[in-house]
Amino acid sequence: MEKDDGPMSGITTVDKDIDLQELAAFVWREADILDRCDYDAWLALWTEDGHYIVPIGKGENYEDQVNVCYDDAKMRKMRVERFQQGFSISSAPPADTVRTVSRFVLQGATGDEIVLSCAEHVVENKFGRQRIYAANLTYTLVRSDDGLRIRNKVARLLNSDGELTAFSYLF
Repeated sequence: MEKDDGPMSGITTVDKDIDLQELAAFVWREADILDRCDYDAWLALWTEDGHYIVPIGKGENYEDQVNVCYDDAKMRKMRVERFQQGFSISSAPPADTVRTVSRFVLQGATGDEIVLSCAEHVVENKFGRQRIYAANLTYTLVRSDDGLRIRNKVARLLNSDGELTAFSYLF
């Protein structure tokens, strides 16, 4: 990335090799996959070394803090299996969700990693009631021979340190 020294200081321009529209399309595709509960397709979006993280509070030392989720590949697969098998009280019955993802900002790109942030609203419908959750998402994406993959995804819920109910879906 290069710095723009124009009148809007602090605004960065996107590296010519990085297409913000491609990154947004990837995140929108993930949102569609999650709304359809196509969890096998969601698992295929990840690198083997990736982490799905829903932290509590503002800390960034995820390994040493309490998180709603801190899932490596094995834990992502186990979580998906619970959703698919209905053995979790939070996933029986599964909630219907509609996600809106917006405000895409390229945070940086080094080597094979691209860091992208965006905003997400999830509307959940379960047992005849709707709830809305908002989150700031940060993706660390990498390019593979098959396209973009998620290395890390951090979903910072606005009320993560408040009262949360059981979730029957992924953010």
